[in-house]
Amino acid sequence: IIFFVIVMAFAAIPAGFVAGLFGVGGGLITVPVLFYIFDTAGLDRSFIMHLAVGTSFAIIIPTSFISTMTHMKFKAVDFDIVKSFGVFVVFGIIIGTIFAVSLKTAYLILFFSVYTMFFAFYFLISKEKKNPSHQKMHLAYKVILGFLSGFIIAPMGIGGGSINVPILKMFGYPINKAIGSSAAIAFLVSVIGALGFAISGGYLNIEAPLSFGFVNIPAFLIFIPITMFMAKIGAKMVHQINKQLLNRLFGVFLLIVSCRLFFEYFKF
Repeated sequence: IIFFVIVMAFAAIPAGFVAGLFGVGGGLITVPVLFYIFDTAGLDRSFIMHLAVGTSFAIIIPTSFISTMTHMKFKAVDFDIVKSFGVFVVFGIIIGTIFAVSLKTAYLILFFSVYTMFFAFYFLISKEKKNPSHQKMHLAYKVILGFLSGFIIAPMGIGGGSINVPILKMFGYPINKAIGSSAAIAFLVSVIGALGFAISGGYLNIEAPLSFGFVNIPAFLIFIPITMFMAKIGAKMVHQINKQLLNRLFGVFLLIVSCRLFFEYFKF
């Protein structure tokens, strides 16, 4: 138990920092770590990935809130896009959660890995424009891209920054503002995602110790104070780092996570 607590505490440091730095919620670190811990603890392998994803969503709620508040101080959150685009992301999350619960653990891992790899290459090859031209995101784009974003996010247990940041950049948002707005969307995403996994886990009557549905309470309590503190530091760093370097760092981070999880897929 002490070992697991230490692992969670140390994992919470980069998870919180990355959440603030990239507007991703920290799930790309939290999910693999929780998966490893639940697997090592001998929990039923048929639901450990679902438990990791649901717990990650719960952890993202306060983390993304702190991150958003910090980005707001730098005027890097566009609440118009958060409200108009975010509502369709939330709808996608609801449908995606139903889809995710029906998936087997192995397929959930593969799903997570493939999409993370795709966005890793996007950030590694993309270039940050010096003076990006703002393009209006028409309603059709908001509906389609928002729904797809939420649907993909749900099985991954992430705040959605790895998907929403690229989308916002496509429409001319500089990366720091795309990250800040994504952090705000992550708050909406995490609330719906956590509720969805908690309710669905309870409905399925899974026998996970000290858990509310697919949300593990001890893991949530250990991660929260550390990720909230580190998210604030990460969010401040966004506005001090070269934007092109920020793109590359994000890409490398996603590539490492994707490869690690793809390796886990072959163990099932």
